This record gives sequence, structure tokens and C-alpha cells, in this order.
Amino acid sequence: MLSVSDGAAHQGRTARGTIAVRRASRSKRVIDVTVSILALVFLAPALALIAIALMIVDGRPILFRQARVGAQGQMFECLKFRSMRLDAAERLAELLASDPARNREWMEKRKLVRDPRVHWLGKILRMTCLDELPQFYNVLRGDMSLVGPRPISPEETEKYGPNLHYYTGLKPGITGMWQVRRRPDTTYDERVQFDIEYYQSRSTYLDVVIIVKTVGVVLFATNET
Repeated sequence: MLSVSDGAAHQGRTARGTIAVRRASRSKRVIDVTVSILALVFLAPALALIAIALMIVDGRPILFRQARVGAQGQMFECLKFRSMRLDAAERLAELLASDPARNREWMEKRKLVRDPRVHWLGKILRMTCLDELPQFYNVLRGDMSLVGPRPISPEETEKYGPNLHYYTGLKPGITGMWQVRRRPDTTYDERVQFDIEYYQSRSTYLDVVIIVKTVGVVLFATNET
């Protein structure tokens, strides 16, 4: 039988846990804002050079904007340097209609190895993750965090099933467990498990570990695009 003192102790632990979560969230936000401001300032020359190169190679627009699902299911406009050709949608539709194997690959992973939609400069940007630099602005706005689940489109939410709350309980990240632990044959179900694992074990220490590993992934990039 639960006594009054037991109930009070339980409430006390719950309150302390809530306070700890709020403090961790505030600390994470301070780090996100600080790092994003520094990154946008120090990377400004590189951002300008990439923008000019993209304009020369494939014209405008320079940025690719797409709706993504954020924390609590709120939609936001995720930014990237445009790595795909202007007729990317048409190329994708034609490829999926003519190649069953590539269609299965797209349905399973929502991405393609040796993607024909990507122009040559886009391949370099993707391999080095430079295409994601504009997302520091998303972090500054509060749409994203430095570390978190990989941003997903509304169509992808059905792949999470009853586990969607693990994704929407956090802000999507520029990097995360998927980016540092994936393999060429990583399935979407495994990606969902990465998000669940991050949600359950998230901490400042884990974020630092992921960021350090991300640097290694970028420096020794072997991404296939």
C-alpha cells in the first residue's frame, strides 16, 4: 500500500526529473545558438564561395527548401545548398517508373546510391556534407538542433508507426546517430531504432561524442551519392 510519504517522495523525484530535463534543454539550446552563430560567421566566406559556384554550375536557386517534420510535429522549412539538378523531380519519376530495383531502393531507404539527379558539384557537397551548412540557420531559428534525429518529410512519418513520438519529442539535428553509425546497407527500420536509442540515452556527453564522430565521418567521407 502506498503511503502519503511514498507518494510525496515519488512526486519529488518526478519534479526533480522534470527540472533536470528543462535545464538540459536550456543548456542544449544555449550551445546550439552559440555554435550556430560562430559557424555562420566563420564560414561566411565558404558559404559565399559555394553559392557562387552553384550559380555558375547549375544556376538558381542556390538553396533547396523542403518541408520537414520538427519537434511536436510542427512543420518547418529545412535548408540545404541545392545539390540536385533543376529537373530532379522529373528524373526521379522517370527512373522509378523504368527501374524496379531502384524503385525498391527508394521505397526502402528514401534515398538512392549514385543518384542521377545530383550534379557533379552536388556530389562533392554531399560527400563532404557541405550541402548541409545552411542548416546552421535552421538551428539558430530554433527549428533544429546541432544533434538530433535526421529531419524527415511528412511522408516518412508512417515508417515510424507507434514510435513516432521518439522523433517528434526532439528537434531534428544537423547530425545524429544515423550519420555516424550508418552503413551502405542500413535500413529505414534501423534508422528509426537510432532515433529511439538517441531519445532514450540523450545527454550533453552523447552530443559531444556524436559531433566528434561526425568530424571524422566528414574528413574521411566515403558517402555514395
